[in-house]
Amino acid sequence: MPRLKITDTVLRDAHQSLLATRMRTEDMLPICERLDKVGFWSLEMWGGATFDACVRFLKEDPWERLRLLREALPNTQLQMLLRGQNLLGYRHYADDVVRNFVARTADNGMDIFRIFDAMNDLRNIRVSVEAVKKAGKHAQGAICYTTSPIHTLERFVQLGKDMQEMGCDSVAIKDMAGLLTPDVSARLVKALVKELEVPIFVHTHATAGLADMCQFKAVENGAAGIDTAISTMSGGTSHPPTESMVAAFKGTKYDTGLDLPLLQEIGFYFREVRKKYHQFESEFTGMDTRVQVNQVPGGMISNLSNQLKEQGALNRMNEVLEEIPRVRKELGYPPLVTPTSQIVGTQAVLNVLTDERYKTITNEVKLYMQGRYGKALGQVSPQVQHMAIGNEEVIECRPADLIPDEMDKIRQEISDLAKSEEDTLTYAMFPDLGREYLEQRQAGTLVPEALEPADSENNGGKKAATEFNVSMHGETYHVKITGKGYTTQDKRPYYISIDGVPEEVVMEPLDEIGLGEGEGGQPRGTGLSASGRPRATEPGHVTTSMPGNIVDVLVNVDDKVKAGDPVLITEAMKMETEIQAPVSGVVKEIYVQKGDTVTPDETLIEIG
Repeated sequence: MPRLKITDTVLRDAHQSLLATRMRTEDMLPICERLDKVGFWSLEMWGGATFDACVRFLKEDPWERLRLLREALPNTQLQMLLRGQNLLGYRHYADDVVRNFVARTADNGMDIFRIFDAMNDLRNIRVSVEAVKKAGKHAQGAICYTTSPIHTLERFVQLGKDMQEMGCDSVAIKDMAGLLTPDVSARLVKALVKELEVPIFVHTHATAGLADMCQFKAVENGAAGIDTAISTMSGGTSHPPTESMVAAFKGTKYDTGLDLPLLQEIGFYFREVRKKYHQFESEFTGMDTRVQVNQVPGGMISNLSNQLKEQGALNRMNEVLEEIPRVRKELGYPPLVTPTSQIVGTQAVLNVLTDERYKTITNEVKLYMQGRYGKALGQVSPQVQHMAIGNEEVIECRPADLIPDEMDKIRQEISDLAKSEEDTLTYAMFPDLGREYLEQRQAGTLVPEALEPADSENNGGKKAATEFNVSMHGETYHVKITGKGYTTQDKRPYYISIDGVPEEVVMEPLDEIGLGEGEGGQPRGTGLSASGRPRATEPGHVTTSMPGNIVDVLVNVDDKVKAGDPVLITEAMKMETEIQAPVSGVVKEIYVQKGDTVTPDETLIEIG
């Protein structure tokens, strides 16, 4: 019997799930020589959110990462996660973009393309599979596993058969949230192995504490390979530990043949690397059996945590986790994987933070309800659909059939900055972000986000306490600081537990503002926000419900608008939202421009 194939995710999904995808290439390269000696079937190291994170936060060229790792890992197959027609962005791209992207990725060194569609609409992976096959690479179709009243074993097996017929070289069960149970794993893999001729792989997360048992049962029932993560980057919302699974199968007919002491050396390396990214650790990335109810995958909950911190609302995480299943049902039970996880998750956050469900609806939800992402397996809520798109027609064809070729237009738009076809494709994935990155590269001003020191040894070697007892009014409380958020408007949230109960406190450093002054140095009572914009106090003051950035201003001064007309597009948590005029009238003042950062309660546009 062939040895069990191991795909290690430490260079991609592991840090996406635990550290908000922040690991830098400089921390990958030193360990590559030892990784290359292990004998993995593959190393997953690209795709997913890594492309976005490289450009947005790390200020790295993701294509250069691919080339460097290809050179450093000459004996190991490189693997990526590709979102079908979405590629690595958050919308569907034209077929010529998909074909070009796959071809350039293959030329830069990729071996295995794991291809999925968030809706399990296989129309959306066909062009990607064809492009991978044309490049002579391994096309692995991925079934997005989820649970709902309409998702059955028979449906999943049919998806596998359709993928094989499409030309996929293997099929993976992609359990992005850790929803599999050992019994279901055994039955699903057994059914797929019986009906398919291509190998079956299993990808699952350890969130619910069941993943290692699921993988063992899957292998017993014929799975050819499993995804694991080096132990110091495993567990919780990541994956089962590589070393443990290698040990579990050692001496059996499924023996991986991998060198356990070498794997342990690699584990020690990543234990130290992980400390460097401690600011992205979250209390929400450990084992949490609630995933069996809310179905939130590891990468999603890691990012939700960081996003709620930025909103100063981490204390409302439980409300968001309760809202996500409701939104998912109303959207026809899509699997929660990028981009549908962002679509559902961001809408759930908006529903909670605005204290009124669907008061604000993201553009992505509107596109979803129009059928622009594909066909939902379940029935969407007619009420929510009407709130999102009114009486607009819902498309029935493959969404990309409506998108004309884009590459020539994209090349023209970025010809002033792109030095290669890869640069052009970076811009294609994220136009605003990509242009900003290429401009900064040209100007020599690329600066990655700052990393906080591993610990504070400054100030004469003294350290601030993070866990202590506080005595007040005759009572003693045990207080532990569990994290801190991002400073906004001179305020910073801290996340603490008091006698084991999680709380949020917001600190405003008074020694940073003058006596009698308000936020941002503005005298109290002036009605100005920290940015200098007027506070929203009148019906005609256009504002936003969440902190974010201005993507576009759709009106000019003196324009006449009607209540409900779109006037702005904002972006928060990677999702765009259309801001509508609250009243009819004439645009008197515009206080923002494209690229501005905005917060709630500011007047962005004044209508009179």
